[in-house]
Amino acid sequence: MKMSKLIGRRMKETPKDAKTISHIFMIRGGYMRQVSAGIYTLLPLGKRVQDKVENIIREEMNAIDGEEILMPLVNPADIWEESGRYNAIGDELLRFKDRNDKPMVLAMTHEEAVCHMARTEITSYKQLPVMVYQIQTKYRDEARPRAGLIRVREFKMKDAYSFHETQECLETYYAQCHKAYENIFRRVGLTDCLSIESDTGMIGGSKAHEFMAVAECGEDTLFVSQCGTYKANREIATSPIPFSKEACGAMEEVHTPAQKTIEDVAQFLGLTPAQIGKCVCYIDGDKNIYFAMVRGDIEINEIKLKKAVGRADLVFANDAEIEATGAVVGFMSAFGITAKNAVFVLDESIVKSAPLVIGANKPEYHIKNFDYERDFTAKDKVIVADIRTVRNGDPCPITGTPLVEKRGIEVGNIFQLGTKYSEKMQVNYLDRNGKSKVTVMGCYGIGCGRTVASVIEQNHDDFGPIWPISIAPYHVHICALNPEKEGVGEACEKIYAGCAQNGIEALYDDRGEKAGFMFNDADLIGIPFRLILSPKTLPDGKIEFKRRGVRDSEFWPLDEVLPRLQAEIENAMKNYR
Repeated sequence: MKMSKLIGRRMKETPKDAKTISHIFMIRGGYMRQVSAGIYTLLPLGKRVQDKVENIIREEMNAIDGEEILMPLVNPADIWEESGRYNAIGDELLRFKDRNDKPMVLAMTHEEAVCHMARTEITSYKQLPVMVYQIQTKYRDEARPRAGLIRVREFKMKDAYSFHETQECLETYYAQCHKAYENIFRRVGLTDCLSIESDTGMIGGSKAHEFMAVAECGEDTLFVSQCGTYKANREIATSPIPFSKEACGAMEEVHTPAQKTIEDVAQFLGLTPAQIGKCVCYIDGDKNIYFAMVRGDIEINEIKLKKAVGRADLVFANDAEIEATGAVVGFMSAFGITAKNAVFVLDESIVKSAPLVIGANKPEYHIKNFDYERDFTAKDKVIVADIRTVRNGDPCPITGTPLVEKRGIEVGNIFQLGTKYSEKMQVNYLDRNGKSKVTVMGCYGIGCGRTVASVIEQNHDDFGPIWPISIAPYHVHICALNPEKEGVGEACEKIYAGCAQNGIEALYDDRGEKAGFMFNDADLIGIPFRLILSPKTLPDGKIEFKRRGVRDSEFWPLDEVLPRLQAEIENAMKNYR
């Protein structure tokens, strides 16, 4: 491709709304343009990169016997009603009616559509196990799209679905998919990508892993042991933090005027936050009030809390709802509450710590010397569970060494769905005895655009991206300085033609721009190798060869350029196979 014809101009200034490295460079480098919030047009450079990511995905999916299909973006609402997700998912699922007044949705994922397909096409145990996959556009009506391709509304995704006779068969295939994902993310050039245990979330199922590209702009918090043995998302991470339990005197009320926060109470009483009991109230759709308590130096993990009580619809209770139970906002705890709609969820940090200071449910009063085992009488209404959020430096549950907190971008996920969808949607097969059985399912997703953005987050300098050769838009960038002098233009044309003949993907800057302008553009594009032809070196039969991100250059004989360039490309490709 000649740059004089390339669609997508480079931009000198950083767009106002671009905050992350990948967003900035994809706009400035001419890789994409925004159409609306969270909706982008991929320009030729961006399309070439994403196509290469998709091809690597296809190769690895095909290697584990995946069969590629293509399901529709527009789904009838009735199949989502079958699965139970039509009403369970909020506004991020875009619902509409067609011209015949039939309810429809724009699919954000395709479990329903693949089950609809499978129940007519997968009917016998002889076909199992089997996996189908697609690379398809999805739509999620994201409330706050941000960070370019990292959080968007319309996006390209690879989603795969496997069908099995047994859970054991699923687990075996799940391990194969896990390995394929490791291969994919290594091959696209993610230098730090962690597979971590994760919550199953909206998709559901019994087990899940997320693949996280470590990056400062990541929206997810990860906890990793120093040796890498333990890796988990903040949503499910655990830690055996130490608890202190000592003999304590009788409970007594203490006057704490205007001391409502944990820090205020601790300072007023000359204690630390770890000696205070924190209480936060939630309410579900049936108006049950949940008094969730943890030690004062710890935050409540809402994902763990929702799992502990088996309710995904928990939201913060308002002051009126809390006070209706007899609790006093600012001075509340689970102690002494007798309301029938009250449920007590106590973390181990409350149950195993003593003495604690807790709210007295009395204005401007707290209780000292609280001991759960001794003092809490309504134990039949208590759920004891790990509902605490792990902190940086907390001990690893496996090694005991301090956990390290990192930020990550979720680029892929895999789930053991079991029969969550197949049972509701009657995806059945005939077993060896001719009996109808429900298929066991797994699902496996990769965000293609997110992966492209994550590669930039991990591979860049101050001037632009540094693309891995495996997904770079072109292998080599040919720069012609003063093409009208000393035969520079003719030599560039010859090399450019030779690249095409030898399968080398080349971008040729034939515009005749000044060196500084040309090299700034080349840095913003970020192609791995650069050939620079100029009147200074060409008369001596030399050209300059430069690797993106490396300061030093090499000078090659003109007649050796093509074979040496092929060797460089081949050597670089070895790291991504």
